[in-house]
Amino acid sequence: MAFRSTYASVRLLLAVCIAVSAQAATPEEPWKCHIIDDTTRGADGVKLADVNRDGFLDITTGWEEGGLTRVYLNPGPQKAKDKWPSVTVGQTPSIEDAVFVDLDDDGAVDVVSCCEGDCQSVFVHWAPKNKDEYLQESKWRSQVIPISKGMTRWMFCIPLQADGRFGVDLIAGSKEPNARIGWFEAPQDARDLHAYKWHTLSPAGWIMSLASVDMDSDGDLDILTSDRKGPMRACRWLENPGAADALKKEWPNHFMGCRDKEVMFLTQADIDDDGLQDVLAAVNANKAGQIAILRRLDAKGQQWQEYTIPYPEQAGTAKAVAVGDINLDGVKDIVFSCENAKGPKSGVMWLSRRKGVFDGDWRAHDISGPAGIKYDLIELLDLDGDGDLDVLACEEQEGGKGLGVFWYENPCR
Repeated sequence: MAFRSTYASVRLLLAVCIAVSAQAATPEEPWKCHIIDDTTRGADGVKLADVNRDGFLDITTGWEEGGLTRVYLNPGPQKAKDKWPSVTVGQTPSIEDAVFVDLDDDGAVDVVSCCEGDCQSVFVHWAPKNKDEYLQESKWRSQVIPISKGMTRWMFCIPLQADGRFGVDLIAGSKEPNARIGWFEAPQDARDLHAYKWHTLSPAGWIMSLASVDMDSDGDLDILTSDRKGPMRACRWLENPGAADALKKEWPNHFMGCRDKEVMFLTQADIDDDGLQDVLAAVNANKAGQIAILRRLDAKGQQWQEYTIPYPEQAGTAKAVAVGDINLDGVKDIVFSCENAKGPKSGVMWLSRRKGVFDGDWRAHDISGPAGIKYDLIELLDLDGDGDLDVLACEEQEGGKGLGVFWYENPCR
């Protein structure tokens, strides 16, 4: 198969990987935390979109233990430090992920939820067409995509126009049993959920990330993924075959790196400013957190070189990573989140550098302090309008309920 030769080349590249160390952080005050919502349990990831077209990014998240999906409307910089207006869009047992998508192209942005546990279903939450009713819970309607029910434990979903026909399709990934990556083919009538068809693109173990990216510069969108468990675990991508019939069969798989590690969430960024998009992933190796930098060496996505930044001692284990200029010095920094941040350990930190990306001179700085235990996805955006990047996050274990959905105010300005 195509991925075997690719993996062989990656193994050679891994032999010359350079370990990068993160210096311990000096004592710093945690960033100020602003709670968006902490009224239920198990906030499990945040996804963004400007659903009401007011120029501010809104949030959807699933509350796993609470068994529901919510949407939060960004009130703008002047009110961002208060609780945000919200609506519960559906009851979703064992939810793992929620994402915005206008599935029926009616101008009202819907939400799709992925559920694992005993539920094992993908839900569509249809938004009210009248924008003035968006925050009215009774106006939302939830339905299960029938073919998804009982198939597997659904973990992640992204919208993607896969076949160029009808409305937007849905790429989804899951974890065992029957773990897989594939897509729900949308019918002509997007509201006819019984007419959706499923196509498996790759076996899997435990999908953590999915992104639609042109990985080989051929003009179509491929699928970038992080797979946490089993024989397919790695950072890898699936090559879009282009031809209509081939789209419904397994796509060629390309391993990029981290095959010997537990890969959590990943992100894309040109971390070394060479004009090529690299991939960064939060990974665990021997129960210790790391940031893996997969440096892209070619435009076709076939050659990668792996570098490692160990988490500092005062951090928990790996969960998510993001890239942005945190201290406004013109240099890209790294923000990461953790699980198992118990006791004095920090759950969210950031890394700055004084030399090159691969020179080993990274310095760790605290963001969260000891509050929180199990963090999830993080997003970097300027929520208070002061010109620096704040950190949007969620946490699901502190005190049995979790800190909820919140953001940390960057003290740079």
